[in-house]
Amino acid sequence: MTSLRKAGWFVVLALAMASWMGLLGSLRGVAEAGLIASNLSEAEARSEDLAKAQSFLENKIVVQKLVDYGISTEEAKAKVEAMSAQELHQLASLTDRAAAGTDSGIGILIGLAILVILIIVIFKLMNKEIVVR
Repeated sequence: MTSLRKAGWFVVLALAMASWMGLLGSLRGVAEAGLIASNLSEAEARSEDLAKAQSFLENKIVVQKLVDYGISTEEAKAKVEAMSAQELHQLASLTDRAAAGTDSGIGILIGLAILVILIIVIFKLMNKEIVVR
């Protein structure tokens, strides 16, 4: 193996491959972005967004917040139905993000476990002992 590395052709091949990869890495493609039209008609999209918004308004936490602000659920549903298609779509997309942000607490438990492991590693690096009694 060492005789292969000492050979001159090996060094030339390694330099050629490194320069070829450097050349390929420096060339960048052009990224394009755009909107994709949905296959749903405007009426179907509106009814889908309306269903999302109404199901979000039926959530217990949302109902409690509405009551805290002095708005009944019937008033809120009436306002949602009176919204334009664009406003309704924006509200439906916000409800998707709000539902995605909910957590069952597993993330907190994983974070605490990582924190405990990190503290143990730091103590071990400092040559300290951890004794649990």
